[in-house]
Amino acid sequence: MIGVCIPAHDEATDIGACLASVKEAARHVTNEPVRIVVVADACSDDTAAIARFAGCDVLSLDLRCVGAARAAGAEYLLGLGARWMCCTDADTRVPPQWITVQLACGSDAVCGTIGVDDWREHPAHVAQAFYSHYQDRDGHRHVHGANFGISATSYRLAGGFLSLAAHEDVRLVETLVSQQASIAWVRDPHVLTSARRLARAPEGFAHWLSAQWQAAPIEAFGHAATAG
Repeated sequence: MIGVCIPAHDEATDIGACLASVKEAARHVTNEPVRIVVVADACSDDTAAIARFAGCDVLSLDLRCVGAARAAGAEYLLGLGARWMCCTDADTRVPPQWITVQLACGSDAVCGTIGVDDWREHPAHVAQAFYSHYQDRDGHRHVHGANFGISATSYRLAGGFLSLAAHEDVRLVETLVSQQASIAWVRDPHVLTSARRLARAPEGFAHWLSAQWQAAPIEAFGHAATAG
């Protein structure tokens, strides 16, 4: 069984489009079932109801921590017997081949890339800052919880997602690197995520984008899994 884990905090506006894209990707997996779990973390809106209506499993928790929410979703899927887990975010849309390409990589983990198709909340220089440094290619070294996959075996060996307010994905990949796990650093499958200014998690993509409003020197976003 393949599992998909999506943490969500007050994501009623965006999660419908996210789940529609994930379900389309699941339809391309023809030889085994796909289970989608939405971890509705401290939601005060209709996030959980939308996910249930879409036919997804829902964990309603009060953690206020993306790392803990992602870990809870992963443990739920492992308990159901998932052999591979795909991770994305509730404000992200994945392509139809998202799951099948991850599986075809034949690696212990897959780190994919992100893109943005709507920059209306930002002045032009913010988008320019992003595109000036982002490694939108195979062999990149970005780590995004919005586009990540890992085998159940490797997840357990690495100790899983830590209960961190941010960068739980980076810490997991750092552990995988230290264990010499095989990681596919691939451009595709490429996902589209929002460039919203209102951040759900500290120090995430929205936080970085907001910092660019200050027109400070460009800082690299998309944390490397190794130092240097």
